[in-house]
Order: sequence, then C-alpha cells, then structure tokens
Amino acid sequence: MSEKNRDGKRTARERLAEEREKQKSADKRRRVLIVGASVVCVLGLAAVIGVVAANAGKDDGSKSAAGPLVVPSGAQGKDGLAIPVGKESAKSTLTVWEDFRCPACKAFETAYRPVIHGLTGSGALKVNYHLATIIDGNLRGTGSRNAANAAACAQDVGKFTAYHDVLYENQPVESDDAYAENSKLIELAGKVKGLDTPAFRTCVEKGTHSSWVDKSAAAFRKGGFNGTPTVLLNGKNIYQDRTMTPAKLKQLVEQADQG
Repeated sequence: MSEKNRDGKRTARERLAEEREKQKSADKRRRVLIVGASVVCVLGLAAVIGVVAANAGKDDGSKSAAGPLVVPSGAQGKDGLAIPVGKESAKSTLTVWEDFRCPACKAFETAYRPVIHGLTGSGALKVNYHLATIIDGNLRGTGSRNAANAAACAQDVGKFTAYHDVLYENQPVESDDAYAENSKLIELAGKVKGLDTPAFRTCVEKGTHSSWVDKSAAAFRKGGFNGTPTVLLNGKNIYQDRTMTPAKLKQLVEQADQG
C-alpha cells in the first residue's frame, strides 16, 4: 500500500472519529436540554398548582377569619338574617334577597324604590332585606361581602335604608370589585348624614358582621333561589312575574292593607 493511500485511510478514520465525538457531544447536549426542560415544566406546573392553592386558601381563609357571628342590631327572622324596614303591623311583607354588586338588583331598586319607600312610610308594607354574595362567587372578590357588612354596620345605628340606597346609586360595574375596598365604603358613608363615625369605621374595617353575612349567603344558597334579586310579596315570587310593575305592586299592597 502506498504512503498516499495510508494517509488517505488515516484521514478518513480521523474524520469518522471526529464525527463520532461530535455526535456524542450533540447527544449529551440534547439530553441536558430535555432534562432541563422537564425540570422547568415540573416547576411551572408546581407554580400553577401553588397559585391555585393559594387563591383557594385565600377564598376559604377570608371566611374562616371573619370572627364571631355578630347579628346586626334589630335583625329579625330565622337566625336573625333579615334586616327589617317598615312597621311590624304592616299587612304585606316584601322579602328581598339582594347583592350590592348585582346589576339586576340595582335595576330593581331604581325602578321600585320610590314605591317601596312610599309603602313602608305609610305603614302598608314591611320589607325584609337579606344580603347575598353571589357576585363574589361568580367573579371572585369580596365586594359583595364587604358592602353587606358595611350595610349591617349602618343598620346598627339606624342608617341602613339610606346607606343601602347610596350603595346602589354608586354601584361600580359588575366586574369592578371596588366595594372590596373599605375606604370606598367609608367614603360613601359620608353621603349619609351622621353615618361616618369612628364606630361605623371600626365596624367596617374589622368586618364585625362578616360572619353574619356569610351565614346569610349560605342561607341564600340553601334556599334554592335562582339568582338575585329574588323578591317575594307575601311569599309569592313577584320578580318572575312579567306583568309586575311598580304601580301593580303598589295596588296589591294597598288592597291588602284596606282588606
């Protein structure tokens, strides 16, 4: 074999060896990348699980941290879950399940408020308000709950009706959890004469009635209601009555009062 042929074969062997070494290096890098990517995926999944668990914990914890159950002053009915407005002697009772973040509740209040105020003022109608937190559950947040607590704080000093109306008049859009901020609820209390006091602020900031709100919300869920508002006149659901109007409600209550 000539020297030239031997050099050619050696060069070929060297090139083959070099290629094998390159292939080994490439395989090693690929294995490192695969392992690294797997670690990142596992860590990412763990992070997602951690976030979900953290959020779930916050949601549950906000209820467990509510403190002892404190019923608002003057609350009536089963477990003291109804805030009454109007005279006990009224022959008709309107039961309203509502959520301060609920747009449909605001629409009902806007349409029926003048008639309801007139009928409660004349002694013909008593209204039992029950507070729910359905929007907090649907969109997440604590605005329904915090607003309900603040309304219960207003009830303690005889300002429920006025503050109730202010909350609906200033209701944020459904997706905006503005009522989760106690500062906003206290700011709105300034629109009700005599409500923004140190005692009211403490009640709002400490969530004095939050456990009571949770119990009311649980009663709503167990009640089998379809949504808020749920409005019952003497036990009959009038919100589902397509023929119902403020004028018709007034007529029905006045007829019952005269009869």
